[in-house]
Amino acid sequence: MATDIPVPHPAPQHSVLDDVLGILCGTIVVSIGLFLLRAGGVVTGGTAGLTLLLDYTTPIPFGVWFVVINLPFFALAIRGKGWGFVLRSALAIGLVSAFASFHALPGIGTIGDIELNPFYAAVTGSVVASVGVIVLFRHGASMGGFNIVGLILQDKLGWRAGYTMMVGDACVVLASLAISTWQVLLASALGVVTMNLIIALNHRPGRYVAVTAGRRATASVRTSRRADPSRPTARAGGARTR
Repeated sequence: MATDIPVPHPAPQHSVLDDVLGILCGTIVVSIGLFLLRAGGVVTGGTAGLTLLLDYTTPIPFGVWFVVINLPFFALAIRGKGWGFVLRSALAIGLVSAFASFHALPGIGTIGDIELNPFYAAVTGSVVASVGVIVLFRHGASMGGFNIVGLILQDKLGWRAGYTMMVGDACVVLASLAISTWQVLLASALGVVTMNLIIALNHRPGRYVAVTAGRRATASVRTSRRADPSRPTARAGGARTR
């Protein structure tokens, strides 16, 4: 039977060093995931997926497209998440762009140019990238684009970010039909579902209560209607925080 577990209140804060190391680790992990996806010729969702589509069809480097496509979403993020979130996300996008380009450079001890089976690349790349995205979310940053929309809707309406992002990602995958085979489309769809399920199950309201330094502890930890409002509780066994 589920039992109540006290949740720290107010929520603990990450230090600046926590956030710096978290964003650095998260961006490295995301960039490796995107590299694996690109090596399999598959498309992921969000702005990363749009960037891969453009990378496959134009001579402009992945990193340049990734920054340009994310710029319009920052206007939404400024109002919905604040300047701190925008600056951390911009840093994360810049680092992922740099790391993703660095991995593909041959002859300097990096991964180099490789080819992978589309289904293998879709699953492994999506698993790796989703872990990196969760790290970024928990340190007050994102990969821009649909990440921003998903986080804002989760904060405002309580919708899980992973499920919201899956809708936009499905549109990107369908757009890949213009340049991809059915095999690649199916692999891409598998990767999108894998990534967003991992995010939805591991990043949801109340699951993680620490906040980035300088941010207010908000209602991500919901108090129980029956409990003292000053002592919110969580259910054991992974149930939703109340």
